[in-house]
Amino acid sequence: MQTGPATSSARRSTAPRSITHRWPRSARAAAALQSRLAWRLAIHGGPRRVRLVAGADVAFAPGGEVLIAAIVILRHPGMEIVETSAVRRRVTFPYIPGLLSFREAPAIVAAWRRLRRRPDLLLCDGQGIAHPRRLGLAAHLGLLLGVPAIGCAKSRLCGEHDEPGPRRGDRATLVLNGRVVGAVVRTRDRVRPLYVSPGHLVGVESAVRWVLACGGGFRLPEPTRLADMLVGRLARGLSPTVAGIAISTDAT
Repeated sequence: MQTGPATSSARRSTAPRSITHRWPRSARAAAALQSRLAWRLAIHGGPRRVRLVAGADVAFAPGGEVLIAAIVILRHPGMEIVETSAVRRRVTFPYIPGLLSFREAPAIVAAWRRLRRRPDLLLCDGQGIAHPRRLGLAAHLGLLLGVPAIGCAKSRLCGEHDEPGPRRGDRATLVLNGRVVGAVVRTRDRVRPLYVSPGHLVGVESAVRWVLACGGGFRLPEPTRLADMLVGRLARGLSPTVAGIAISTDAT
């Protein structure tokens, strides 16, 4: 099976570390941009050593007009929290399946820019290349931030797969149009699997390995689990306490 155009040797040698672009206003322009950006992804390899791993997630405040994006940085392998960042932004792009990154990524990028430390790896609650145009949230963020990024989605957006085995670490290949775009991974015994797909600067095997390495005994890897907890509390107007630790954030 093919793994996509971005895995060729020519693409590997020319893949940019980061990109910038204008944010389109229409769905048509956004989809066209996705198709262009997908050719700039580097889907191979991965970080050999990770000292700091970040998880990113987004939640919407009551009413749905304001979103809160948060990033939680953990030390690897101990999984201790070392830094958080959170921002509030008004929603500027409608909810359209397949165009999630145009709704959420600007706020996540803003939270990333407030970080004092630079993570070696980013895990996102969303898709990587397991996407109709191969540019889900994790892939888009990987390009924008120039960081290895992995999508860890709770549900399938597209592609076909068999059922993975029941034990932690069991997996099945996720295939879209004859191309391997990720893996369906059991991250905890006998719980629903996660849809893991590389976003940028990482391959499928490395993506699966790092998701499992960042597990904390829950279904979600610890970085995205804690980011999910943080944005959920902020969206409900609660104190930003994650895993029993009160965290000072600068959500504005």
